[in-house]
Amino acid sequence: MELLEWTALELSAKIKTGEIKARDAVLAALERIEAGEGIYHCYITVDAEGALRRAEEVQRRMDGGELSGPLSGVPVAVKDNICTEGLLTTCASKMLGNFVPAYSAEAVRRLEEAGAVILGKTNMDEFAMGSTTETSAYGETRNPWDIGRVPGGSSGGSAAAVAAEECFLALGSDTGGSIRQPAAFCGVVGIKPTYGTVSRYGLVAYGSSLDQIGPIGRNVSDCAAMLEVITSYDKKDSTSINREDTDFTAALTDDVEGMRIGLPKDYMGDGLDREVREAVLEAANVLAGRGALVEEFDLGLAEYAIPAYYTIASAEASSNLERFDGVKYGYRAAEYEGLHSMYKRSRSEGFGPEVKRRIMLGSFVLSSGYYDAYYLKALKVKALIKKAFDEAFAKYDLILGPAAPTTAPVLGESLADPLQMYLGDIYTVSANLAGLPGISIPCGKNSEGLPIGLQMMGDCFQEKKMIRAAYAYEKARGTFGRPTLASGTDGAGRGVCAEGEGGKKSGKTI
Repeated sequence: MELLEWTALELSAKIKTGEIKARDAVLAALERIEAGEGIYHCYITVDAEGALRRAEEVQRRMDGGELSGPLSGVPVAVKDNICTEGLLTTCASKMLGNFVPAYSAEAVRRLEEAGAVILGKTNMDEFAMGSTTETSAYGETRNPWDIGRVPGGSSGGSAAAVAAEECFLALGSDTGGSIRQPAAFCGVVGIKPTYGTVSRYGLVAYGSSLDQIGPIGRNVSDCAAMLEVITSYDKKDSTSINREDTDFTAALTDDVEGMRIGLPKDYMGDGLDREVREAVLEAANVLAGRGALVEEFDLGLAEYAIPAYYTIASAEASSNLERFDGVKYGYRAAEYEGLHSMYKRSRSEGFGPEVKRRIMLGSFVLSSGYYDAYYLKALKVKALIKKAFDEAFAKYDLILGPAAPTTAPVLGESLADPLQMYLGDIYTVSANLAGLPGISIPCGKNSEGLPIGLQMMGDCFQEKKMIRAAYAYEKARGTFGRPTLASGTDGAGRGVCAEGEGGKKSGKTI
């Protein structure tokens, strides 16, 4: 087995025993990035020099007995809306094309304390607004399983980087499925924790009541280990929760005997691709065969999740993005007349179409005369959705369903129909509205060889049940397989690295 095929935990164990050096792992990842970025474009910024320097430091500390954690020496990637001190953080937007934070996000700081090595910042939908990683100002990311397909979004760069073996683990953020959906499309594992479990300090806000940072990895064990590292109480984040049950790797036991699992009828009806439905039902049968009690039930309110989510998320986005006005930091228009003109031109030129669409929608639902009719009503629906889940979890340990209604769409299809793109989040947004944890794990491939994602949701603070069931299913399923990776061109002899959409630079190495 080649170095890049090892899991993060296997890699760290081999570094600890001296079989390889941390620098070797970083060099292998950087070589893979150099070979594959011309096709996949997973990264916006690659910090090669910093990663190699960091690898040497980590190796010294490991040799001296200072570092012994499960992620020591492991090369990781960070989504580009999570702040990294001294390293460009753009949110895939022209608006923040020159923004270098003076501090690191708490999740990043904890990863570094654990000995992880940050390779760079991954591509994403601009300001995390999108489901395909096509709204990035630096060009789209391509799915390693089929370069004509999207990797999902908004954490598509992170999921694709893990699938393309351009890192061993990655941080993503999930506002309405932005970890779970791309993990499903790219055939990897992604966890969205309970709201408040991972500090949001240093995460550039989209929807503050919905955003949560989480891990993306090759298997459940790697994700559990990363989640354990980044979970913490943080007084810098007012929504942070002080939890004691954060030893998530202790839940990696192959035992679901007696576990009660609900399968919502609402999730398995019209709109769900036939092959996806069959794969999810087969996964449910696998868990039932291992002793779990699986039954269908009526969840209710599923049809209201999408309008409630986009109303609330857009309202919060319009408020959060007010700060980007060309004054303190970020993009400023070159030509303007007066302060008001500078605001308008800077925001008009700095934001892309999808971000503008959501800002306008959010401003509308918060405006006088419409606040009660739309925003307040959406908050009431959010409360009803949470109540419906509370009732479901009084009966079930977990809720099982698809992560997305289809496999990865063809590049360009979703951008042509934004409403259809929004509807693709139907199975994931409820977890964010209710603050619940969720995990996506590969459960099969369709007739075209594209990965299908199985989603499990748990009650608040019940990540361990979710991880236990996902681990048991993963063991029963066996090895999922890897995409056939290419190098240098897009498969038709065309290099796609030098320039992104509109002639913008599609990636940079520092």
